[in-house]
Amino acid sequence: MAERFDVVVIGAGPGGFRAAKRCAQRGASVAMVEREFVGGTCLNWGCIPSKTLLASAHLLLRARHAADMGIDIPSATPNWPKIQQRREAILTGIRKGMLGTVKASKITHIEGCATVTAPGRIMVVRSVPARASQETPGGVATNDRELEAGKLILATGSESIQLRNIPFDGQVIISSKEALSLPQIPKSMLIVGGGVIGCEMACAYAAFGTKVTIVEALDRLLPMEDSWVSRLLEREFKSQGIEAITARKVMSVDQSTSPAKVSLDDGQTIEAEKVLVAVGRRPATDAQIVQALRLEMNGPAIKVNRKMETSVPGVYAVGDAVGTTNLAHGATAEGEIAAANAAGGNEEMLDYTLVPRVVFTFPEVASVGKSEEKCQAEGRDINIGKGFYRGNGRCLAENETCGQFHAVRDNAMNEIVGISMVGDMATEFVAFARTLLGTVEPIRQITFPHPTISETIEDALHEALGELLFEQ
Repeated sequence: MAERFDVVVIGAGPGGFRAAKRCAQRGASVAMVEREFVGGTCLNWGCIPSKTLLASAHLLLRARHAADMGIDIPSATPNWPKIQQRREAILTGIRKGMLGTVKASKITHIEGCATVTAPGRIMVVRSVPARASQETPGGVATNDRELEAGKLILATGSESIQLRNIPFDGQVIISSKEALSLPQIPKSMLIVGGGVIGCEMACAYAAFGTKVTIVEALDRLLPMEDSWVSRLLEREFKSQGIEAITARKVMSVDQSTSPAKVSLDDGQTIEAEKVLVAVGRRPATDAQIVQALRLEMNGPAIKVNRKMETSVPGVYAVGDAVGTTNLAHGATAEGEIAAANAAGGNEEMLDYTLVPRVVFTFPEVASVGKSEEKCQAEGRDINIGKGFYRGNGRCLAENETCGQFHAVRDNAMNEIVGISMVGDMATEFVAFARTLLGTVEPIRQITFPHPTISETIEDALHEALGELLFEQ
């Protein structure tokens, strides 16, 4: 007999977990199905483990430059086993915390693989260690659970894109998942793709001593950001020993030798112990679920409206499965909307450009709203205000002088419509920057404390807005 729930959520990553929690807080009975670990890709093979490695790498770089600040540190070297132990301890601790929240929220957490047999009907196949009385070949027993759902939220996440000419083997040609837990620091690594994942992993491994080369098919790194961001980042990468080759494609990888030989489309050959393919992620949509529900698709992604509802009434989808932001915090925002509507509300996602974009490179990159180049493409009359780390007292004191803030003013609207930033702590400032978009009045009322990095935001805003700050 099927177990009845008001809402069933398939997937326990950022979007699914938030949706389940919010539905439960609104009084709904909720089941959350996850086939692997709670937290999804973000917690287990993405955001958190990568930031853990980057934190160790950043501390290592700081230690190596300590003499610039009058501190002598004889030796600063990475202890890879301890770095990996710390990573795993952090993941385990967060998982326990999330499971505690699930229990406290009275959410039914079901481990297993979910399939949809009919609208509102879900079968969960759960594999558990076999007991002596129910042994099966391979030592696994299978328990099936049938669920009945009033509303369904799909949060099935994404998977690494694999290139046909260089398929993953998990040893030499790896995805970001393997890159986070390599048995040892490689001597050399070629990264295919100069996007967020590729650039972050380049910073981490270069700091640990790996010779890193990035090959990007487009003409610059982080092509989704403004060109000034890419230029600044490429300059800083060079100082870190990271070689960036743009406007080139990887054609093949010859593994008959060690290290492997990577051939580019210009005839160049580069040797690398590891080849990390980081050309993006695609929605991990289950073909069986799509077919059973007859969902409309937008390419590989599930098609949704602004209420996060699919083409099937009462079925919602969020996060990487819908291919909107491919960001954990974008998924949680969508989870909030889907939960509200699944619980009887009437809410919509707003402008996706207002979802902050962050990259945890050295230096960090963050932006929100419209980019300079997007405004120019739309024919907007804009003014750019700039603030520089090199002229900021706190940045000089901290020896973090590489950085800029750019504020974009739409002259016709007389409003700030976008902010981009590169530099230390940029990812921490971007949520505050979001509150400054679309208005002028609050900016006059803000007193920026001195000496802080935030004063560079003040500089950029004053230059962008100019006389508007003083008009009554």
